[in-house]
Amino acid sequence: MNWSGIVIFVITYGLISARRLSFIRLDRPAGALLGAVACVVFGVLTPDDAAGAVNGPTILLLLGVMGMGAFLSLDGFFDHLEQAMTRVADTPARLLAAVVWGAGLLSAFITNDAVCVLGAPLVIRLISRHRLPALPFLLALATAANTGSVGTLVGNPQNMLCAQLGDLSYRTHLLVVGPLALLCLGVNHALLWAMFRSRLAARPLEKGSTTAVLNRRTGTTLTVIAATAIACTAGTDLPWTAAAGFVLLMLLHRRDTRDIWGRIDWSLLLFFGALFVVVEGFLRSGGPDWFFSRFPLVPSQGIADWPRISTIFLVGSNIVSNVPFILVVKEQMAALPDPAFGWELLTIASTFAGNLTLLGSVANIIVAQSARDLGGIGFFDYLKVGFPLALLTTLLGTGWLLLVW
Repeated sequence: MNWSGIVIFVITYGLISARRLSFIRLDRPAGALLGAVACVVFGVLTPDDAAGAVNGPTILLLLGVMGMGAFLSLDGFFDHLEQAMTRVADTPARLLAAVVWGAGLLSAFITNDAVCVLGAPLVIRLISRHRLPALPFLLALATAANTGSVGTLVGNPQNMLCAQLGDLSYRTHLLVVGPLALLCLGVNHALLWAMFRSRLAARPLEKGSTTAVLNRRTGTTLTVIAATAIACTAGTDLPWTAAAGFVLLMLLHRRDTRDIWGRIDWSLLLFFGALFVVVEGFLRSGGPDWFFSRFPLVPSQGIADWPRISTIFLVGSNIVSNVPFILVVKEQMAALPDPAFGWELLTIASTFAGNLTLLGSVANIIVAQSARDLGGIGFFDYLKVGFPLALLTTLLGTGWLLLVW
């Protein structure tokens, strides 16, 4: 084994985790970039090998989806949505439902991270303006964005990665997992309501203004997003379809494109690119081969063993983080008796793993950090909701996939 690759991987993951716990000043992308450079400097990978490890289609897919989401922000869609929500959802309980279902459904098309970046200020304003209890609404945004994102292959970064590595069909995933996303959003909503119903006392909320949610610009943006989803369902290439949708919006809106670039999370693209290099170095070190030779992923008991595998996916996605975990197990997926089923199960388990703990998803951190002035979200406050939600939805998702596949 090449211990350099193993040590670099462990240190890189430590830097990523430490940033999430605010121990050091390097953020996640910087930690990943440090690890990628170290792989080349210490000879784990040649410069050409490192460049070849970066999965270009996944980066392009992320860019295209984030770009389309950026146009919604520029259009003022979320500001108008805030006003519409208080017109329709006139009690705290109904407003909680609006946050859960709104965040969940929207995340399937513009990614969970983008929904939390764009939606957190909206939810925080609602909490402050109507003197609402912060925790249930913050948890609703974070957990529902994670849960709903399972519905499509562009709903979150790990689904995009599974789509590219596992050659998954957007249409098949939507037909099979889309109904599961709705079912699990129902579970998400029910769990939050049951745990916080005493804090959601029925009282009328101040009505929002009559500003229309849709105008010409937002209508155009939503139409293009819907068109890209339809095109992907018809079988077009996911990355280039997302990129085409992004470019089409540039042409239709005729904005100064400099307004767009500042709303795209370039650090996330850097994080992914560097992480591809670090994990490739880890794979070549022989560490994963040593581990899986002793703890094989391949089912030994047929269909009854798939729940064990989904548990490995769930736990592994939290220990190593979902994207690195997917990259680590990609070689093992081909050995499964039904690789396509395995990749679909991985999209489900790695997505629902994001709800297990506060650190399980970037979306969770985004909401917690945005709500610092409201007290944020405590680790154990999150765990009380996230732990049962992740277990329930993963169990439900495994059973659903076994039933309908």
